[in-house]
Amino acid sequence: MSDKVVLIVGAGSGLSAAIARRCAARGMAVQLAARTTEKLSVLAKEIDAAVFRCDASKVGQVAALFDQLDNGPGIPDLVVYNPSYRQRAPFIDLDPNEVYKALMVTCYGGFLVGQHAAKRMLTMGQGSIFFTGASASVKGYIGSAPFAMGKFGLRGLVQSMAREFAPKNIHVAHFIIDGGIESEKRVQTESSVDDSLLNPDAIADTYMHVYDQPRSAWTWELELRPWVEKF
Repeated sequence: MSDKVVLIVGAGSGLSAAIARRCAARGMAVQLAARTTEKLSVLAKEIDAAVFRCDASKVGQVAALFDQLDNGPGIPDLVVYNPSYRQRAPFIDLDPNEVYKALMVTCYGGFLVGQHAAKRMLTMGQGSIFFTGASASVKGYIGSAPFAMGKFGLRGLVQSMAREFAPKNIHVAHFIIDGGIESEKRVQTESSVDDSLLNPDAIADTYMHVYDQPRSAWTWELELRPWVEKF
């Protein structure tokens, strides 16, 4: 896979870093994009990845990101959209500006990245575009209306894209992460149930499994949750 390029938008130290490491281990050229790039320096050095500054909710910045890829490593064979944003508050206390930002980052940015990726993959006749969802993709919780609005919208976007682009050999998939992901800020404790948090490496393995699927048996959506999480 040394000729394959992967672009991970909304890259950080958690799930996206685990996916990046899996791709690098396969010999893929890893491209990391995030609004704040300083946090990516250690990971980029570890896996020899290129780093790009990009706010995925901004039309011009997403266009510039893909132009840079066109003039550099080339068209990605895999694009992963991982950004999200939320405001937690009772519904009547929500800040309209924060709600707008949540929709722009979580959903509209997915549209922008997905559109640019699909245009280019059509010229190759192949590709995969993956989007990270959450419990809020299918369940709206109290105090989390903006996140549910964004994630529900993202799920609808992915379903529409999958129906349109699957017959054109472009695999579009949505991953519902239904539970907390283990991280430096969220760790298993002695008092917690074993494996009560999703392991980012285990999630990344599933992303790569879907990436490897033969097109005769593609998945457009799947859910991942720890064994103690309720449906």
